[in-house]
Amino acid sequence: MSSTKIQIRGQPLFKVLTRNHRMINSVVCGVPIKRQHRVSNVLRTSDPPLGSVPTRTDESQFLRGDGNGRFGRFGGKFVPETLMSPLRDLEDEFDFVLNDHEFQEELTTALRDYVGRETPLYFAGRLTEHYKNISQTTGGGPEIYLKREDLSHCGSHKINNALGQAMIARRLGCKRVVAATGAGQHGVATAAACAKLSMECTVFMGTTDIEKQSSNVLSMKLLGAQVKSVEGTFKDASSEAIRNWVGNLETTYYLSGTVVGPHPSPLMVREFQSVIGKETRRQAKQLWGGKPDVLVACVGSGSNALGLFHEFLGDEDVRLVGVEAAGLGLDSGKHSATLAVGDVGVYHGSMSYLLQDDQGQILKPHSIGVGLEYPGVGPEISFLKESGRAEFYTATDQEAVQACMLLSRLEGIIPALEASHALAFLDKLVPTLRDGAKVVVNCSGRGDKDLDTLIQRGMPSSLC
Repeated sequence: MSSTKIQIRGQPLFKVLTRNHRMINSVVCGVPIKRQHRVSNVLRTSDPPLGSVPTRTDESQFLRGDGNGRFGRFGGKFVPETLMSPLRDLEDEFDFVLNDHEFQEELTTALRDYVGRETPLYFAGRLTEHYKNISQTTGGGPEIYLKREDLSHCGSHKINNALGQAMIARRLGCKRVVAATGAGQHGVATAAACAKLSMECTVFMGTTDIEKQSSNVLSMKLLGAQVKSVEGTFKDASSEAIRNWVGNLETTYYLSGTVVGPHPSPLMVREFQSVIGKETRRQAKQLWGGKPDVLVACVGSGSNALGLFHEFLGDEDVRLVGVEAAGLGLDSGKHSATLAVGDVGVYHGSMSYLLQDDQGQILKPHSIGVGLEYPGVGPEISFLKESGRAEFYTATDQEAVQACMLLSRLEGIIPALEASHALAFLDKLVPTLRDGAKVVVNCSGRGDKDLDTLIQRGMPSSLC
C-alpha cells in the first residue's frame, strides 16, 4: 500500500482503496461497485499523478486549483457511477450561473435585502486596547477588526451559500432539498432559504448535536424544515443526508454547507462564501486605504475560512491564519485538529486531510464548538496547508470559552464558540505583530445557540 491512508470503514457513503494511487474498488452503503465503473472524471491519463504538485507558472492561479476541483493531490470526485451524471449536471449549471446576469442580479439583491449584506468590518476598540495593555512590547500594538458575519440573517455566514445553492436547486427543477448540520447554523440557513424559495427541506442532525443545539432545532422546524435525528454527530448526519440524496436523485438536491465532498461542491460553497473576503478588501480600502495584514478564521472543515481567505490568495503580503479546535488537548485524542495531526485520505467523495487511525478508520472528532466537529477539511484548505500559503494553529475548548467571554465583556458581542477559537489565538498572535498592523478576525456566527453550553461548562457560577 502507498503511504496515503484511505478511509474504508462501512459507514460513510463514499470511500475508495488505492494501491500506488490506482483505483481498485469503491463501496456505496456497503455494496461493492464493479472495478470497471468510472469513479472520477477528473482523473484523466493526461493529468499529473495523484500525488504530484503542479508546476507553478502563475502563483495566483496555482493556488486556485486546476478548475476541475483538484488542488495538487487534493479534491476530485471519488464517487460511484450513479452520481457522476448528477454531479456533471450540477457542475454545468454552476458554471453557467457564475456568469449569468439574471442569476447574479437575483442573488445580489437577495444578499442585500434578505441576508443584510454587506456585513460591517467593525473596529474592536476595547479589544485592541486590551491587547495593547497586556502586550510586552512598547508602542500602540496592532488594530483588531471583526468581520461581522454574526449579523447576517440567521446569525452566521452559512446563509450566503445556502441561498445560492437553493437557487441552483430551483433552476435544476428539484422540489426537495436535504442537508446535514452540526451546530445547526447551516440547517437554519438552509431551512430559511427553502422557505423563501418554496422548497421542501429535510435536515439531518446528529443526536448529540440536537441535544446541544435545541434552539436551532426549534428554529429549523419553525421555518418549515423536517429535522431527522441520526445517531452520532455531524459526520454521521452527513453520511445519512448523502445516502438519502442518492436514493432520490430525480427530485432531491443535496445542499452541502461546507467546502468538502466531491467536485463541484467545495468550489460552489467557496464561491458563494467568497463574498466575505471581497467585502473585506473593499472595506479595508475605505477604512484605512490598504489591505489587512493578517486574516484570522476558525477552521472546522473550512467554509468561513475560505470565504475570508480566497480573495487574498494572491496577496503575498497578507497572512492567512486558520485556527482549529484542539478540544481537550492534542494529546487527549479529543479534538478536531485535522491539519495539526491528521493524514491524507479519501472521505465523503474527495481527498483531503483526515483524522484517522493507522488502519485508515475515521476517528471521532471533538470540540466545544459543535460546528468544528468534523473529521476532515476541504481540499482547498488541505492544499493551502501543504503549499504553505496559509498558517494553521489550534485553540482548546477552554481557550475558546475564555475568548468568548472576553469579547462579550469588552465589545458587547457574543460570538459563536466556533468563531471564539479564532479570537482565542489573538493571545499568541498579537504580541508578534508590529504596531499599527491591521488584523481581521472572521466573527462567523453569533453565540445565542451556545448559551446553555457556556453556562454548563464555561461561565463562572456567579454569572449563571
